[in-house]
Amino acid sequence: MRIVIVGCGKVGRTIAEQLNGEKHDITIIDTYASVITRLTDKLDVMGIEGDGSSMEILNEAGARNADLLIAVTDADELNLYICLVANSMGTKNTIARVRKPIYHKDLSDPLSKVRNSLGLSLMINPEMIAATEIHRLIRFPSAIEVDSFAGGKVELYTFKLLKDNPLIGNRVKDTSLLKGNIRISCIERDDEVIIPNGDFIPTIGDKISVICTPENAVKLFKKTNNSNTKAKNIMIIGGSRTAYYLAKLLESDHLNVKIIEKNEKRCAELSDLLSNAIIIKGDGMNQDLLKNERFDQMNCVVTLTDIDEENIMLSLYARQSTGAKCITKIDRLVFDSIVETLPLDSVIRPRELTAEAIVRYVRAVKNSQGSNVETLYKLNDGKAEALEFKVVTNNADLISKPLKDIKFIPNLNVVCITRRGKIIIPKGDDTIEKGDSVIIVTTHKGLQDLGDVLA
Repeated sequence: MRIVIVGCGKVGRTIAEQLNGEKHDITIIDTYASVITRLTDKLDVMGIEGDGSSMEILNEAGARNADLLIAVTDADELNLYICLVANSMGTKNTIARVRKPIYHKDLSDPLSKVRNSLGLSLMINPEMIAATEIHRLIRFPSAIEVDSFAGGKVELYTFKLLKDNPLIGNRVKDTSLLKGNIRISCIERDDEVIIPNGDFIPTIGDKISVICTPENAVKLFKKTNNSNTKAKNIMIIGGSRTAYYLAKLLESDHLNVKIIEKNEKRCAELSDLLSNAIIIKGDGMNQDLLKNERFDQMNCVVTLTDIDEENIMLSLYARQSTGAKCITKIDRLVFDSIVETLPLDSVIRPRELTAEAIVRYVRAVKNSQGSNVETLYKLNDGKAEALEFKVVTNNADLISKPLKDIKFIPNLNVVCITRRGKIIIPKGDDTIEKGDSVIIVTTHKGLQDLGDVLA
């Protein structure tokens, strides 16, 4: 696909890197020559220095014949305007980053009418995406990651196998806990990701991902000695946009939410925007302040300051001084190799989550005539992918054929089928039918059609 990206800040760079890895023809536009040079030296992309809202610059970048334009400058209104200009030039699809809370008052269906009237293909909000991810993690404190499929009817939960977990030392096919309703999708062991078969034996320290309904997840965590006590008291350190969106999502859960923010003006804004959260002006790095605010009584601590190092230190302090679930936001991916060695519970990377959403859309557009990718998540730091396909194919090698008789590519697992609203955790005799949604987990990268799973 021919793709134009306008704005090469943190999010734009991550999107460019992800799409470059998927072998697209990419042109980037930015007002700073140094930014363009850094990216063109690192990636196989073309760069143009200039104002992305200029029709002349967009024309030079090939927007007129582009399959997709992505506007991710720091200004919401500028992104919307760039997409309008691109649409008028003939760009087939446009995506705008829109972050301001005023544009997202209805969190259940943000700006759908406006998006349609402006002709946008997709509106993306990194802070809202991050807040939604954090909200899922708060629901299941034992999980390191929670990824949602089939409109939330089924979810993929990742957690670490600790001492005395009954899954340890038993073959997958012999474990009664997994019979029928739960499927192990993948396992990470010593930086290697394994797609397990029935003879695989989990061991202590494995990072395991299972797929099931939320109801069955509650039962699984209880039976595997993973505490799933619902968080009652939540402290958010840093009053960012992500903090606002998260607090709004938590309002309906009737939880006790405290937000610590050192900027007085921002505290006033949050007080006006949020009716149920307690807003505290202060420095989250001040231990006396944390003690006064009953830090040790928190069930969950979410660190959302603008400084990665502060977020990491606060989460490590919370783990040491409380039994709380700790969720840490990290923006600079350069620290990944170090972060992986630290005892952090869950790490949220908004830029990567945003790039995932756009890659998912791009794969669906590229394969608009086949079985589209409806949902995509990167697992185990990008070593594996979980994809949900809508089945529209008539391929006789796939349709109405028992799974045990289908020749799949190696390192791939069909983990769930949704048929007319019914969730099926498939066995060998189950089949894939036209109209189903199928979830697969694989270490292969870049699958774009369900037919790609065939050997």
